[in-house]
Amino acid sequence: MDHAAPQSPAGLRTAPSWLLNQTAGHAARLLSEGFAAHDLRGYHYRLLAALNEDGPASQADLGRRCGIDRSDVVAAVNDLAGRGLVVRAPDPADRRRNVISLTDAGTDEARRMTDTVARAQDDLLAPLSADERAELTRLLTRLLEHHSRR
Repeated sequence: MDHAAPQSPAGLRTAPSWLLNQTAGHAARLLSEGFAAHDLRGYHYRLLAALNEDGPASQADLGRRCGIDRSDVVAAVNDLAGRGLVVRAPDPADRRRNVISLTDAGTDEARRMTDTVARAQDDLLAPLSADERAELTRLLTRLLEHHSRR
């Protein structure tokens, strides 16, 4: 059952919190490796995906939607703008704010990274059937929603 860490005590190997933590480590590694192939990181993907799904947004709104600290949003947007994936322009309604928009190259990169995420999910969940994947997702969503309300 536990080929990666046979030295772990049996009580840990059957604890859901330990299992989630170990699996999260594998998931993070798979995503990190996938994003590295794009020479980007997870927070870059979150920003690109948010812009791709919801359209242009202020840096502050992007940070809130993606759960990224303001200073990290600025640095990530600078990286993305430097690669020609987003453009930053003053908000016509409030010139003190910047609105971030995807470029065509940014839209293409968001799609490629979404494909990378899908491949990582397939790799991570390889031993599970489609029904088991759906059930796992449902249960994890329920747990996350419960603990996010606290």
